[in-house]
Amino acid sequence: MKKFFKFEELGTNYRKEFIGGFTTFLAMAYILAVNPFTLTLGDVADLPDALRMDYGAVFVATALAAAVGSLIMGIFANYPIALAPGLGLNAYFAYTVILTQGQPWEYALAAVFISSVFFLLLTISGLREKLINAIPVELKLAIGAGIGLFITFIGLQNSKIIVDNPATLVHIGDLSNSSTLLAIFGIFVTVILMVRGIHGGVFYGMIITAVVGMIFGVIDTPSKVVSTVPSMEPTFGALFSALGDPGFYTQSMLIVVLTFLFVDFFDNAGTLVAVANQAGLMKDNKLPRAGKALFADSIASMVGSIFGTSTTTSYVESSAGVAAGARTGFAAVVTAGFFLLSLFFFPLLEVVTSAVTTPALVVVGILMVSSLGKIEWTKFEVAVPAFLTIVAMPLTYSIATGIAVGFIFYPIVMIVKGRIKEINPIMYVFFVIFALYFVFLQ
Repeated sequence: MKKFFKFEELGTNYRKEFIGGFTTFLAMAYILAVNPFTLTLGDVADLPDALRMDYGAVFVATALAAAVGSLIMGIFANYPIALAPGLGLNAYFAYTVILTQGQPWEYALAAVFISSVFFLLLTISGLREKLINAIPVELKLAIGAGIGLFITFIGLQNSKIIVDNPATLVHIGDLSNSSTLLAIFGIFVTVILMVRGIHGGVFYGMIITAVVGMIFGVIDTPSKVVSTVPSMEPTFGALFSALGDPGFYTQSMLIVVLTFLFVDFFDNAGTLVAVANQAGLMKDNKLPRAGKALFADSIASMVGSIFGTSTTTSYVESSAGVAAGARTGFAAVVTAGFFLLSLFFFPLLEVVTSAVTTPALVVVGILMVSSLGKIEWTKFEVAVPAFLTIVAMPLTYSIATGIAVGFIFYPIVMIVKGRIKEINPIMYVFFVIFALYFVFLQ
């Protein structure tokens, strides 16, 4: 096992990998509740039953898609990166395709499946890997830093340390709120552990935060430990009925397929690059075994759509596991195991609140922005696309949009500077694609 996952080569051991895999699971366990709530449009009243998915079935599909994707990523690609249905894409699935366009959820699942097939074909051809490796090192570093700021913002927002404000968009929250105070406590504890150099500080910080939250009644103690696994029959294989329906093949659904394809590609690429860079796995500005990692993502999305959930993608929360010591695919296998266990122990996930995950997201954000020091800020043609990539992610609440902004500016400033020979031809293709992306975004 050690030889298969290259423990000695990557300087790790079973303990580090287990803690890292478990930490990743805790950091992304919220998706087990958020994804079913989103896809079933739980906050929308008076929705026709035909448009509402079954909550229990989506929960099982979410856990299984995450387990299968993480398992393939760990064993086949040997990366400490876990997968699960992606936030953002699930909102597009539910609120745009189903609620706004009025499309059946079976159509949405079919669109996810088709986009995943396209992903798989691009991966097998090797084109997808070439596209990622064509990204200049400055933008790869900026992507990592931008995602770091983005997930920190998500953590602060979820715990209500940062709240919306009609005048200034954002504002500091109510610091007398018990849940917010618990999150702040967790940040302090985790930072102290990290400063002291305690290995697995992120993991231990989350555990301490959860325990303190239960002691003071901020987090409810689980009422029970084990629950029955809901039936997946309502959603399993439902997409195939849509593929056989002539009404599915319309221009509007084509746009849906392309949107899933486009956003997932760049969200996934950005996450892979960022987490691999943080783990020190990048070599010569290239992602080793990128084809295998992308293959895992493609298969996970296909399987997830068959189970009954939206696009499955690599999770940036995997960086929490990397911060806790994970360096190999064994950590992803551990994460997969916990997702499978969650099917039976779902009530225990009640303790994994935003207050518990916020400290991990903030600390990971700090670690990820360390890549800023490797960017040549004194060269303005480098600084412009890097800076815009970084700030656009948290300000637009979209990894894909941040990447798009940077990729549009990069060829422009490089051409003006006279460094046209340094531009990979693929970057011109990206320029056109991202320009069209903003056109269709409107």
